[in-house]
This record gives sequence, C-alpha cells and structure tokens, in this order.
Amino acid sequence: MTQVVDCRPSMGMGKGGGLAQRGSISECRSPDVIVVGMSPGRRHVTKPVCDITSGLRREGIEFSVSTLVLNSGSGVPPDAPHIAGSVLGAHFGLNGREIAQMEQHKVAILHHGNVRSHVVEKVRFILEYADVKAIVVSQAPIDYEDLARAGVQTAYVMPDSRNVRTKGQVMAIVSGVTRGQTPPREKLAEVIQATMNVLKTT
Repeated sequence: MTQVVDCRPSMGMGKGGGLAQRGSISECRSPDVIVVGMSPGRRHVTKPVCDITSGLRREGIEFSVSTLVLNSGSGVPPDAPHIAGSVLGAHFGLNGREIAQMEQHKVAILHHGNVRSHVVEKVRFILEYADVKAIVVSQAPIDYEDLARAGVQTAYVMPDSRNVRTKGQVMAIVSGVTRGQTPPREKLAEVIQATMNVLKTT
C-alpha cells in the first residue's frame, strides 16, 4: 500500500520548503488520529512529532494519521494564570480551522514542549475548545492531578465539578519525550500502545 502525505497548504519557503510549515496539516482519507505539534523549527515539523507520525504509520496500524502544525504553537495561552504575563514572545493560540480539524479525528496526540506549567496550560486551552480524546506527550513529567487542577477532564482524575473547563478529555500521558530529538524506541512504543488503547474505546 502506498501512502501520500501532503504537509503544506501552499508552497514552502527556503530550506526544507518541501516539508511542513506552520499552519499546515497533512490530511488523510480516514481521519482517526491527529498528531498536533507546535510551530516548526527552522527546517521542518519539530521532533518528535514527525517521528511519532512516521512511527504510527510504519507500524502498519490500520488507521489513518494526520499531522497538524499549529500556526501559533509557541508561547503560552493568553489566559494562563501566573505565567502568561511573565513570558515574552508570541502567545499560544488556536483558530477555528485548527479546532475543526482536530474534532474530525477520534484521537489527538498533543506534544507541547518541556516546561511543565506550559504543557498543562496548552493542553487545557486546546481541550477547552476541541472536543476530542487526547494523549499528552511531553518532555517534562506531568500527571493527571496536574491536569485536573487546571480544570482538564482526564480518564483517571476529574477536576472539581465547579472547575471543569474542557470539552475534551486526556486519556493517557507519555512523559520523557524530548522536544527536538528522536524519541527512544520504548517511548515511541508507549505512544503507539496508548493510541491503540484509546482507539479501542471510541
């Protein structure tokens, strides 16, 4: 079977122009899993997002995988408490098109860097708008309690009923995956297994 991946909505620019740019999605015929990454580096989609996408396809798992590179994937959400005002640079954000693309899929794999509080707030922000089951992949160790305290619904710990802020729900967490590097084989296997487990429940 041959798979064709279109990572760009338009012509690329400069080095790596044939690869994904910010604000782009590689769409698939049967939308089951979407891997969501921050804005790309100078060359292409940030590792390990490209590795996770390739690994899922390489394993021959019988579902389709899309990759979404957020247009405003850096920084922190503008409404993040105690951290937004102290962080310089662009805010993390979503647009309506990105939300709709995520909600077309059964599972979203979210990768958002290596600062614990930033990861929690980005996951909360995405799932506040996108009603999708999610797997969080991060470098910094986070747990379900961290997410629940921020109002994120999870499969194992729920926030206080007065503090529920999300439509979507976190089903699994895989920590120890370093941004900008190829993930170890065992971590990639964890992501694949978590994805298969979540798909079985949808």
